[in-house]
Amino acid sequence: MNRAVLQVLLAGVAAVALGAAPPAGEEHFFEVRARKFEYEPHVLRVNRGDRVRIRLLSEDVAHGLYVDGYDLNVVANPGEDGSLTFTADRTGRFIFRCSVTCGEFHPYMIGHLKVEPNTPFFTYAALLLVLGAGILAITAVRRRREA
Repeated sequence: MNRAVLQVLLAGVAAVALGAAPPAGEEHFFEVRARKFEYEPHVLRVNRGDRVRIRLLSEDVAHGLYVDGYDLNVVANPGEDGSLTFTADRTGRFIFRCSVTCGEFHPYMIGHLKVEPNTPFFTYAALLLVLGAGILAITAVRRRREA
C-alpha cells in the first residue's frame, strides 16, 4: 500500500474522530417522588452532555437524594421540594441514594442515573465516508501499478 495514501487515510480518520464536537445536550426534567423506602421513578436515563433538572418531592418524611460520582445532594421535607441542576458530563451508571436517615430500610433506598454516550449519527457517517474514500484511493493506486 502506498505510504502517502495510508497517511492521508489515517489523517482523515483522526480529523473526523477528534474534530467532531460533542453535540449540544438536551434538557431533561425529572420529578422524583420519595417515600419510605423508594424513589419513583427509580431509573433516570439521559445522554452525555444533557442538562439534568431533578425536583425531589417527599411524600412522608424528610428524604435526600445524593448522586454518587457527581457528588450532588438535595434534601426535601414533606410539603417542601428540593432541586438539583447539573450537566451529565460522564457516562456510566450512577447510584443515587437517600442521604437522610428515613427509617430502618433507609440503606436500601436507591435509584440509578444512566448516562449514555452521545455519539451522533453524523459522526459515524463522516467516519464511514472517510474510510470509503480511503479504500477507493487505495484501489485506484493499485490499479495504476498493475496497468
